[in-house]
Amino acid sequence: MFKSGVGFLALFGVGWWLLATSAFSGPARPVAIAAGCVVAVALMLAARRSLPASEGGPFPPDRRRRFHQINGLQWLLIIAIAVGCARAGEPVLVPPLVAVVVGLHFLPLAAVFGQPRLRVPAALLTAAGAGGLAVWAADGADATVRLVVGLVAALSLWGVGAWTVAAGREPARADA
Repeated sequence: MFKSGVGFLALFGVGWWLLATSAFSGPARPVAIAAGCVVAVALMLAARRSLPASEGGPFPPDRRRRFHQINGLQWLLIIAIAVGCARAGEPVLVPPLVAVVVGLHFLPLAAVFGQPRLRVPAALLTAAGAGGLAVWAADGADATVRLVVGLVAALSLWGVGAWTVAAGREPARADA
């Protein structure tokens, strides 16, 4: 499944990175955007080269249904957050609240995929959202909220992607 999910982590990491770079202006922003794209491509190439192809074919129907339920709920909550924050006149709250929702969606996905490692991005993205909310509550600038949430979320997703690639390269232990 897109080489153990690394492709999804890399691409969604770019999305969060773009949010972070929205805090920059001038020539620093295009350079930062390019750097983020290089990181994502490097992760995807490393996964393609190092990780085995997914085994077992498509998910069984019950696991696929659960996956779709989790993601459907996540997207409904994201839409509700965007609409609610827009109506409340607080669009700055969209990124931190979305980060919390995305982080929490990794918890049931860890069970669906049988990947306890997904608890790490759950904690880190939830922390990214909480950090953004803390900056906002302290009257921080909107750009700072975006920078905190986007940077922590992107680095978290890319870090888990790199961890997955590195773990896939490790030789199997004889006592495992």
